[in-house]
Amino acid sequence: MSHLPQIRIPATYMRGGTSKGVFFRLQDLPEAAQVPGPARDALLLRVIGSPDPYGKQIDGMGGATSSTSKTVILSKSSRPDHDVDYLFGQVSIDTAFVDWSGNCGNLSAAVGSFAISAGLIDPDRLPRDGMARVRVWQANIGKTIIAHVPMTDGAVQETGDFELDGVTFPAAEVQLEFLDPADEGDGEGGGSMFPTGNLVDHLEVPGVGTLEATMINAGIPTVFVNAAAIGYTGTELQDAINGDADALRMFETIRAYGALRMGLIKDVAEAATRQHTPKVAFVAPPADYVSSSGKAVTAGDIDLCVRALSMGKLHHAMMGTAAVAIGTAAAIPGTLVNLAAGGGERTAVRFGHPSGTLRVGAEALQVNGDWTVTKAIMSRSARVLMEGWVRVPGDALL
Repeated sequence: MSHLPQIRIPATYMRGGTSKGVFFRLQDLPEAAQVPGPARDALLLRVIGSPDPYGKQIDGMGGATSSTSKTVILSKSSRPDHDVDYLFGQVSIDTAFVDWSGNCGNLSAAVGSFAISAGLIDPDRLPRDGMARVRVWQANIGKTIIAHVPMTDGAVQETGDFELDGVTFPAAEVQLEFLDPADEGDGEGGGSMFPTGNLVDHLEVPGVGTLEATMINAGIPTVFVNAAAIGYTGTELQDAINGDADALRMFETIRAYGALRMGLIKDVAEAATRQHTPKVAFVAPPADYVSSSGKAVTAGDIDLCVRALSMGKLHHAMMGTAAVAIGTAAAIPGTLVNLAAGGGERTAVRFGHPSGTLRVGAEALQVNGDWTVTKAIMSRSARVLMEGWVRVPGDALL
């Protein structure tokens, strides 16, 4: 029996924020995978090493967590006032599924750097030294991101002293502006930042009860509930949640019924085919705790505690898009996030997550009774881990 040889595809393995992913230029993909569809999904699944019933992704580039099972496709943008189009694919670990329904805010920090290094940006727009302003069109959600990428001697500056909780080593700071981040996704959420029309809803969740919930479309669709209402303190680390099968089922049920209430799905069963969105998170007032690295976080260091789940597991730090949702909700008086932070008006919030703390700013205003947000801002870092070619069996696209 004959077997097709492996094919090799130019690729770069990058860390962006607290995530890692495999980056491709669209033009470098096999022709069948240059357009959306089964061939593209099959290729990316094989690159990452999914589906893997063992949950380890040993035969691929994935790292067996939602933070490390990611892919990015970039191309020069045909849109006015944009440099590059950015498409993100969240690859399921144990099922044959690539979720294209949302963005990855962490990997957004690496998009500008990759685009510059990969020759996708007009050289005339790049300073030899200083800060490059890369205008990114986030194709999954139809939004603009501005990445401020440091340059030295005509190349991306990756090393530096910026420290990001959840990342072991310091690197150069990359500031991200998420412009008009509300009402993202496929437009099924009712066309507003708060798809139900309320800052706080009573969400009926079978087997759990009726929970107060803030459901917001900003950065990424997110369902926020109070930690105390579901038996938590908001200071939990990963093991307290991810090792508890009953807890994970509870959170998935909350997520599914939240998605239904937000109009993202038409039937609860559809939640299984939309794993990346919405996110579910729980909030609590500031409290002392010890982070996963052993670093002490004191109540005085933060405005509130937040824990969020991604792809069915508690995240080790915080998803970048969820941080945008947190910052936006915190800026709007009356949301559960705002109330956990002490209420009132604010333009920035520092929250505690399992790996430490993170600050995010948001500019929100009320117009004719409706809340809008013009931008959310946060700092991340990024660097190339490996570049060259990724290899997959020749039948990966068949």
